[in-house]
Amino acid sequence: MGRRSGFRNGLEAGIARLLVGSLEHAPRPVADWLGHCCARSLDFAIPRLRKIAERNLTFAYPDRDAAWRGRTIDGVFESIGRLLVAFARFPEITKANVGDWIRYEGFEHYRCAKERGNGVLFATAHLGNWELSAYAHALLTEPMNVVVRPLDNPLIDELVETRRALSGNKLLSKRDFARSIFQALRANEPVGILVDQNSSAENGVFVPFFGVPACANLTFAKLAARSGAAVIPGFAVWSARERKYVLKFYPAVEMTGEAEEDTRRIQSSIEAAIREAPDQWLWIHRRWKTRPEGDPNLYG
Repeated sequence: MGRRSGFRNGLEAGIARLLVGSLEHAPRPVADWLGHCCARSLDFAIPRLRKIAERNLTFAYPDRDAAWRGRTIDGVFESIGRLLVAFARFPEITKANVGDWIRYEGFEHYRCAKERGNGVLFATAHLGNWELSAYAHALLTEPMNVVVRPLDNPLIDELVETRRALSGNKLLSKRDFARSIFQALRANEPVGILVDQNSSAENGVFVPFFGVPACANLTFAKLAARSGAAVIPGFAVWSARERKYVLKFYPAVEMTGEAEEDTRRIQSSIEAAIREAPDQWLWIHRRWKTRPEGDPNLYG
């Protein structure tokens, strides 16, 4: 990527601060409406995102029709809108009111993982509200270590990281995170890592994902094998009935110590969770961009 200009960074950061400030300080019903409008604007302003989602859903759910795919993609943007509102209102979410935003389901799986004493690796995804899941866990139970990729705009990155850390979480940069992760796991602390994104072929392995080979990074499985940490899938999924999120912890994924097999197991657990709420996963990401040698580009 080419060098970004200071003017561009400043302009983008100004827009981001205005958006976050509006969502933070507006009455909640107004903020929800603004979040919806922002997500719909993203949909209309960048039409390629819907095209990517349409393509992904076509081969992930070949038995579904165009109407279902359209509704699912609409749900994705609705989910993004809810995420924006929650993120903007982090400063007002405290131990006293966090239960108004989210509750646990399957907490016993986390408790059992902690009892093993080797730390907990959360295998999570861009499903539901991944920002709130980590933020709320620090308030509901204990702070955690969160692996993040620094944003291209350093001014926006500072804004985002400041809010992510408000509940006490420690942020670990993807650029240099291995030593910090092992230190946290040796102290029996939880570490959260997003594991659902496309990986380059040199750093990953192809495993089935919705019936289509997808390149997944091997690092997570190697971390689990070396540390002996328990691997817990966890996701904050929106409940329309309750009007809040449910932070679901699933039973630990048993690790074999063989990186390729363990990566397959982790990705299978991610797929299973997505299938429970397909309209809340980030289908606008080119998850199947990297292809096995000789396979055609799935995105044209």
